[in-house]
Amino acid sequence: MKDTMLRRFAEIFGDAEGVQVYFAPGRVNLIGEHTDYNGGHVFPCALTIGTYGAVRKRQDRKLRFFSMNFEQLGVLESSLDELKPDPRADWTNYPKGVIWAFGEKGMETPTGMDLLLNGNIPNGSGLSSSASVEVLTGFILRDLFGFEVSNQDLALIGQYSENRFNGVNCGIMDQFAIAMGRKEHAIFLDTADLSYEYAPIKLDKAKIVIACSNKKRGLGDSKYNERRSECETALEELRKVCGVNSLGELTEEAFEKHKDSIGSETRQRRARHAVYENRRTIAAVRALQENDVAAFGRLMNDSHLSLRDDYEVTGLELDTLVEEAWKVEGVVGSRMTGAGFGGCTVSIVEDRAIDDFIARVGAAYQEKIGYSADFYVVEVGDGPCKM
Repeated sequence: MKDTMLRRFAEIFGDAEGVQVYFAPGRVNLIGEHTDYNGGHVFPCALTIGTYGAVRKRQDRKLRFFSMNFEQLGVLESSLDELKPDPRADWTNYPKGVIWAFGEKGMETPTGMDLLLNGNIPNGSGLSSSASVEVLTGFILRDLFGFEVSNQDLALIGQYSENRFNGVNCGIMDQFAIAMGRKEHAIFLDTADLSYEYAPIKLDKAKIVIACSNKKRGLGDSKYNERRSECETALEELRKVCGVNSLGELTEEAFEKHKDSIGSETRQRRARHAVYENRRTIAAVRALQENDVAAFGRLMNDSHLSLRDDYEVTGLELDTLVEEAWKVEGVVGSRMTGAGFGGCTVSIVEDRAIDDFIARVGAAYQEKIGYSADFYVVEVGDGPCKM
């Protein structure tokens, strides 16, 4: 891939002298969905697919961007003096946002750059292509200009840029999982205080399979911010009777005791998902540590039902993929992953059943939805690196 990136860089920008190549992974969340902005736990892992970047410093303040995934857009130009969100800037708002965020944190980028990207994360899949670009950009800035920031700082800066520059009120999970990834481990992260531990992914004779619905969706124009607002209102209502700082602090029993203080049935269901999903995530990690993969799978299934019925973020496409997966012998567990409203499902599938799973789920999805899904048997990878 490095040679491909250098060759393409030379074609676009004239030559490849002085060019350096970097990589940041995508991520998948195994369980713990829509808990990260509710002070709960998540359990994501970095993947071996992600975003590659070839970059060279310039002597002026010009920024030139090119993506091999959006070649029809050509070279998009900007400047360090024009760091503001612009719909016409398309995908370049993500790296521009990170450069802006570094400046907001007192780390001004001194010179411009030429940046070529190539991602093998499906666009709009929910595997965090935007967060991958953000962490990659931060990693590049740190290496090129010597900024003293940790990988955890890169995650926080990426989140800050997405919140403040791109207007998506995302939690910390995506950027954290990408910046802090470790091969063959998932990250059990408490989003309330960013304490975390690595948990080995030991799936005896089974693999993680991603099914991409190919229904495109963008977080900024989805109901993501609406769900977050509903949970924040529910929390304010609960605070009046039990004084919690986040929904993630509540046990199931405490929630059931105080839920009537939430003024609408819809907000009750949103908060119930946040509370119960957090507890499911804690139980799921414990099951994995005890090598009880079957219990982990059952909790994945319960997670999807909650996301479908209480949080209402699945939709026909994701429900079809999951419900068809549940019919296949050898599927340990299956659920939607990511923000929802399209994107992907994640399944744990026994090795012997993978081909049958892809064939049967794929055929049923094509018949019901009218277009095909894509399937990826993935491996758990490391965080960002220089190639």
